[in-house]
Amino acid sequence: MLSPTGERLLRQLADGRFHSGERLATALGLSRSAIWKQIHKLQTLGLDIQAVSGRGYRLAQPLERLDEEAILTALDPELPRPRIEIHTCLPSTNTYLLHQMAEDGGASVCLAETQTAGKGRLGRRWVSPFGCNIYLSLSWRFADASLSAGLSLAVGVAIVRALSGMGFPQLALKWPNDVLWQGRKLAGVLIEAVSEYQGGCKVVVGVGLNLWLPAKAAQAIDQPWVDAYTILGRIPPRNLTVARLLNHLLPLLIHYERGGLEPWLGEWRRWNCVLGRPVRVVQGKEQFDATAVDVTREGLLRLIDLQGRERLLAAGDVKLRLQGDGHGTADRQR
Repeated sequence: MLSPTGERLLRQLADGRFHSGERLATALGLSRSAIWKQIHKLQTLGLDIQAVSGRGYRLAQPLERLDEEAILTALDPELPRPRIEIHTCLPSTNTYLLHQMAEDGGASVCLAETQTAGKGRLGRRWVSPFGCNIYLSLSWRFADASLSAGLSLAVGVAIVRALSGMGFPQLALKWPNDVLWQGRKLAGVLIEAVSEYQGGCKVVVGVGLNLWLPAKAAQAIDQPWVDAYTILGRIPPRNLTVARLLNHLLPLLIHYERGGLEPWLGEWRRWNCVLGRPVRVVQGKEQFDATAVDVTREGLLRLIDLQGRERLLAAGDVKLRLQGDGHGTADRQR
């Protein structure tokens, strides 16, 4: 967690410029030794703080903190205003919303500067250094619980629409929930649903988007990854990026109950990098090679295996590896 002293120190460093230990100590009313200890604590949150003799300390990149007012200002005025909560640190934004979903309907948004147990598919960890990226969860209720099955594909399309509008080139979608750039993972989606006794369900849409990954944090990622800084040569404003994502995700959820996945499938097929490709499927102890053929209206992946048999895959506990392109990735960080 970020202590009050750590918060004050981070505000001093947020501009990305060098600040001497002596000046920081004077500003915060601490000793230089105490400043060093606070710097170390900030580094444990994933912050890339550089220390240069004779110059002091600085963040490797300026820090833009998440801000509700800035997000709402950039949100499409035609959209209903969601409830937005911003946390300094959470175990997981998805887990938080699963337990905090309001009873009066509408959308709730949870954002965190860092996650200590960021969640991905198959129980894997999403690397979440402080203040660098976007860790966003959005809750909604559906009367028809079956709609959540193919939702991750539509969410992927919404994310690509938002990022393409911000100048991101050459994006692709990998079934069931990855946004790729040149075979490297830029963003991931995690859908979690809880059935209700009336027959509906609570759904939480989790989105992790890499804007800038410090080298030390990136060491924990065991698959090809990419961030916005690598693609664009700059870090997009975080609050604006959140608003752009919500400008596409909120209309999706509002209209999804009526149309389901089918209206999104044509666009998903255009963005996908899976169909027509050889793939390797790992499902529990079973592993087989096949060719990806299509996706169904329910979001299932249709395959033809090496024996010519048709198989249908639900996302579930399945890993999908693209074969033969040099960019094959196991579904690790999600």
